[in-house]
Amino acid sequence: MDIKTIENRIETLRKELDQHNYLYYVKAAAVISDYDFDQKLKELEALEKDNPQFADPLSPTQRVGSDITSEFQQVKHKYQVLSLSNTYNEGELHDFDARIKKESNLEPEYVCELKFDGVSISLTYENGILKHAVTRGDGVQGDDVTANVKTIRSIPLKLQGEGWPSEFEIRGELVMPFDVFEKLNEERVVNGEELLANPRNTTSGTIKMQDSSVVAKRQLDGYFYYVPGAIRLSESHSRNLELAQSWGFKVSEHTRKCATIDQVIEFIQFWDRERSKLPVATDGIVIKVDSIAIQNDLGTTAKSPRWAVAYKFKAEQVETKLLSVSYQVGRTGAVTPVANLEEVQISGTKVKRASLHNADIIANLDLHLNDIVKVEKGGEIIPKIVGVNEEERHPLNQRVQYITLCPECNTELVRDEGEAKHYCPNSTGCPPQIKGNIIHFISRKAMDIDGMGEETVELFYNEGMIKNVADLYALNPTDIAGLERLGEKSAQRIKAGLEASKTISFERVLFALGIRFVGETVAKILVKAFKNIDQMMAATTEELLDVNEIGGRIAESIHAYFADEKCRALF
Repeated sequence: MDIKTIENRIETLRKELDQHNYLYYVKAAAVISDYDFDQKLKELEALEKDNPQFADPLSPTQRVGSDITSEFQQVKHKYQVLSLSNTYNEGELHDFDARIKKESNLEPEYVCELKFDGVSISLTYENGILKHAVTRGDGVQGDDVTANVKTIRSIPLKLQGEGWPSEFEIRGELVMPFDVFEKLNEERVVNGEELLANPRNTTSGTIKMQDSSVVAKRQLDGYFYYVPGAIRLSESHSRNLELAQSWGFKVSEHTRKCATIDQVIEFIQFWDRERSKLPVATDGIVIKVDSIAIQNDLGTTAKSPRWAVAYKFKAEQVETKLLSVSYQVGRTGAVTPVANLEEVQISGTKVKRASLHNADIIANLDLHLNDIVKVEKGGEIIPKIVGVNEEERHPLNQRVQYITLCPECNTELVRDEGEAKHYCPNSTGCPPQIKGNIIHFISRKAMDIDGMGEETVELFYNEGMIKNVADLYALNPTDIAGLERLGEKSAQRIKAGLEASKTISFERVLFALGIRFVGETVAKILVKAFKNIDQMMAATTEELLDVNEIGGRIAESIHAYFADEKCRALF
């Protein structure tokens, strides 16, 4: 083919693939097979590779992401991102309706939307091209996660149709479908990895990943539901959603316009029953005044719009059998008991585990193995047991006894006075504590070592290359480059990150060590009293107590850390 023919073919393939992406991921109406789609994509990839002069960052081939790591930049929101006020019963909804009518002196119509349980995102387009994708952050500014969002196939990189403003912002929720989440956990079981807690937390962690090629494999989705009022598209919120949908955005098909608050309540009652049938997690219904003029008249408080409210569903509760109790050891040595359950569906996800928090919770529930337990999934990271159906208890069921030895290193557990949790004191010899401490050490707020993450630390530890934080600085780039998923480029980046970390301030180094009870604030206090690490290592408990705001628990923890020969050897 001549150059002009190649250029035309590339452009044709891009348009076709963009349209197929839209039909499949937004309209759920595929018109070609996965095989045919993949063949077209492969053809486009080959043409682009052989003809780099036609490269385009908006090409469908770029949806796969990149393994290039980059820190997320903070971007200020042009329009502040507010939070919604919550309501939990029909009486409060009637109060909301009465206030709207009184303050507007009108009979408002409402738009009811499913409240997706995901991660808020703001997209900005300039001349129809995606420019920024920014997380909510603190409402004033958030992280620029554009590279990761570009891998989400339901989000348009270029707007369709016509009539969109030259500068346009839309907000929505990034979610992970239940089937994708369950498949991801099935893979982790095969690989012997810890299970992910729930779709929302997995979405949150995914969108903040440094490797956008991994994000692409996570198959996130996005639903969009709000155009800031300052952008005048039409006279109503419902019409704004119609316009957004025509431009290529995924808007929930279950959004409904209601003429009265009674219709709103009917909508809520329906979805409270039916939400488990949805493909993604929802935790309530958002009710918005449809008229933009009324919205503007009502205005906002410092935190929330006065023209919208979120009705939160009550946590779903189910019964299932308690099969066993296992114990997880965290970075600080804290031991967390976890209930292993007979699989049950809660809020659309399969649940096999529930948090038990500590020994007191187990005792207060009077848990016995094979009990029929009541499991609830509310705001918890993972579901929790809230009760026992004692009528179903068999008299031979054995009471759950809290362990006395660490399940990872067999060290006797301790529980300090006033503490809820048991701890493993073997901080320098217990594998999850060692790995957790190294992960904390390299984190952004600590040593901020570029090119490394949890998976890298896990790999280095399992390969026997590191046993403590000091070993990081002895890593050989040649050894790193020879590991799976790493290479020369990654090795050099990690080595450069380690070298750069040597300029980190003393207070951040102290925080990075992961000494129990020594957070960022305590570290700042300590470095004002002790000029270097040698002075701190030599300090007695009494000398530590003389430092303003340092109490007995912190002083004892610091003294115990530096009294450990393995800890002292790090320096």
